[in-house]
Amino acid sequence: MARKSRLDLRKEAEAAEAMGDSEEKAPAKKKKKKKATKRKASKRTKVKAVIRKRLVWGVFSSSLKEEARFPYDQRKAADEKAAQLATKTKRTYFVQPIKEALPEPVKAETEAEE
Repeated sequence: MARKSRLDLRKEAEAAEAMGDSEEKAPAKKKKKKKATKRKASKRTKVKAVIRKRLVWGVFSSSLKEEARFPYDQRKAADEKAAQLATKTKRTYFVQPIKEALPEPVKAETEAEE
């Protein structure tokens, strides 16, 4: 049996529709129902508490041992300490900034209960 072209099949289908002949009609395709997509619950992001920090100068040895700390505005004193330690020993010393967390301020308590 020879294979029919798509055009021939289409003409036959239109002719069958015009005559109302249901025998030659191809069965109607069932439509697939779309599955209901479940919405994923959005993740709640935790708000990180802001940690206040301050910058200080640290004097370190070549083995990364901290020798001294100085406030940020005393950089010259930190450099002098590094030079002083370097003259005493054969090690090298360097100054590096350090960020350290500030202690949380104590909240004022409410007035005494009446």
